[in-house]
Amino acid sequence: MTLLAPYEMPPYVIDRVMKKRGRLRVFDGFEPRETALVVIDMQKFYVSDVPPAVAIVPNINKLAATFRARGGHVAWVKMTAGENGRSLWPLYHDYFFTQENATRHRDNLTEGADGHQLYPALDVQPADIFANKSRFSAFMPTASDLPEKLTAEGIKNVVIAGMLTNMCCETSARDAMMLDFRVVMVSDANAARFIEDHNIGFSTVFQSFGDVMTMHEVIDDLVLERAAPKDSVSAAG
Repeated sequence: MTLLAPYEMPPYVIDRVMKKRGRLRVFDGFEPRETALVVIDMQKFYVSDVPPAVAIVPNINKLAATFRARGGHVAWVKMTAGENGRSLWPLYHDYFFTQENATRHRDNLTEGADGHQLYPALDVQPADIFANKSRFSAFMPTASDLPEKLTAEGIKNVVIAGMLTNMCCETSARDAMMLDFRVVMVSDANAARFIEDHNIGFSTVFQSFGDVMTMHEVIDDLVLERAAPKDSVSAAG
């Protein structure tokens, strides 16, 4: 396993954020019953090609166990790119892949294919939320059933883990915020192929879309049983 180096927010990003909002953290804390750990694309087809994704599995499992124990939710989102040999995203497959790679991507990410399944070392429980998407974002209503499933459970806050940091996870974080979910990305429970890709995903999100926190910060300070009223989630500062 290869774990990416601990993420450090660039000083220029911190300076910009402090000038913009006068504080580092966007949110003080989340009510667990209104919060979901959203785990994106941790499927056999993807994880097997990205060693850092294997390395974050223990952190994802620890987060999932903590969320369940505190009354929170865990949502597993899978990319579904094909159906009966047909692409569900023709533009992507036709223009961004060779024909061979497009077929490989489409067929391995078709319901029922081995590569479409969640990585077996993940602690998946029957009572968790399960969703599918056919685009990068897990929060694109026309291409993902996740938003409606979260809303049905009264979820207002999402803590994003999975892969790839700068692709599906960052895109999901952006769209979630623009759908009025409160967003946190977990720096050591997301994975990318390269450290540069990993880092740029976080610096973009932190400036205008949500918080970036470590697993321990989420567990020790963000998602706690609180005495405050259920609807209260206030900004820090």
